Amino acid sequence: MAYNRRDFLVTSASSLAVATTGLVGAPWIRRAHAAEFTYKVGTDLPASHPLNVRIQEAASAIKKETDGRMEIRVFPNNQLGGDPDMFAQLRAGALEFFTLSGANALSALVPKTAISGVGFAFKDYGQVFGALDGELGAHLRGLITKAGLVVQDKVWDNGFRQITSSTKPIASPTDLQGMKIRVPPGRLWISLFRALSAAPTSISFNEVYSSLQTKVVEGQENALAVVDTAKLYEVQKYCSLTSHMWDGFWFLGNRAAWEKLPANIRDIVSKNLNASALRQRQDVAQLNASLQKTLEGKGLKFNTPDLAPFREKLRTSGFYAEQKKFFGEEEWALLEKVTGKLA
Repeated sequence: MAYNRRDFLVTSASSLAVATTGLVGAPWIRRAHAAEFTYKVGTDLPASHPLNVRIQEAASAIKKETDGRMEIRVFPNNQLGGDPDMFAQLRAGALEFFTLSGANALSALVPKTAISGVGFAFKDYGQVFGALDGELGAHLRGLITKAGLVVQDKVWDNGFRQITSSTKPIASPTDLQGMKIRVPPGRLWISLFRALSAAPTSISFNEVYSSLQTKVVEGQENALAVVDTAKLYEVQKYCSLTSHMWDGFWFLGNRAAWEKLPANIRDIVSKNLNASALRQRQDVAQLNASLQKTLEGKGLKFNTPDLAPFREKLRTSGFYAEQKKFFGEEEWALLEKVTGKLA
């Protein structure tokens, strides 16, 4: 077959393009294929919260280190339902990963995980992570594993919780008497605020803003990062720095979904999630350190009450004795090993 000069140039250019694409573009073609494992993680916090930012960071690193084989998609802000719904999805296998407070819905399955939220137990972050990165945390992870779930080593921080109100500052336990306050659906929150003579009402987080706005409840309690990112300052007037409870999230996995992953991918997932959890703790600490001024600028009025009367009321009301009996001697001893004597 005869070729003229134009045919030769066109044919040669096409061949060169194919060859170049084959040599240079092949890795990009491979990575463009759908991931071998595509898992979802649900959270109940806004997308801008450090928890979701750092999970997304971990997800990006996991996808890169597994050469695209593992993709984790983040669904923040209750996009997949409220906490009870997502927890049910996790256990059924419809959701592969979920971040959940040990004192919240997780305690319905593993009651003793709520011990990390005992009122006024931890004085600072040193005590919190000394306990949960130490013997108490290892013990709780063992209980979660026995309940059929997978749990990562490092707990994520939600911060110390503070009380906000639309009606008055909380300066002493008497200010809580009869106050309708929103709490998460967890036994420990109910017990704590009843012991402080308040009227706790369990409401899923995705309904908190509207419940405050419509005065279904007059107050709520959460970490300052949540007050800011969820814009609760728009429907609250006062913030009392009670630091009454530390709260954090266990990163949970569906066991069947986890066991489908090859061992090397599981290692990459755990390595990145736990590393991001440590960075997220720093984020929350730095954020909370600057948030009071930020929230004051948005109209929230702060006060810092003396915490001794609150602890004394919990002692005299029998709250600590009740919690010790509920959680058990072994768990209570591991807690007091870090916090000092509570009951």
